[in-house]
Amino acid sequence: MFLPLIQKRRSIRKYQNKPIEQEKIDIITEAMLRAPSSRGMNPWEFILVDQPQTIDYLSKTKKHGSSFLKNAVLAIVILGDTDKSDMWIEDTSIVATYIQLAVEDIGLSSCWIQIRNRPHDEKQSGNDYIAEHLKIPHPFKVSSIIAIGYPDEQKNPHKKEDLQREKLHYNQF
Repeated sequence: MFLPLIQKRRSIRKYQNKPIEQEKIDIITEAMLRAPSSRGMNPWEFILVDQPQTIDYLSKTKKHGSSFLKNAVLAIVILGDTDKSDMWIEDTSIVATYIQLAVEDIGLSSCWIQIRNRPHDEKQSGNDYIAEHLKIPHPFKVSSIIAIGYPDEQKNPHKKEDLQREKLHYNQF
């Protein structure tokens, strides 16, 4: 069932204004808490946001690439504990993938929003913009946000023949 799941999963940026059932949120949270991490350190924390005004605020984190979040009914802000592990970037990336696959598996859609090392504007980072509003303490850094909701757009799966097989190398580059 894994291959069909990743074959159909696409980044969706338009969502229905329909609440997500608690049972589905429970599945998502279980999946993210089961994600692997380097040395089992689990250097992550999560902020689940379902308040429309806060989601709207988060949708303004970056000039480009976050505005579609305003239409999501759930946003998961993924934080890494920079003191706990030097692998927090990799570990939060793995958990983001687990979230997106769980979301797809239960009939919802998602889109990943990069926050780490992205500016909010000329004076403030995206991380600081979010941390200030959500009261995120040091040493946590925002890795990404996952927008989640019932899809309000359809995208065809990527065709197998369009996969970039030229990127595959065997035994050496």
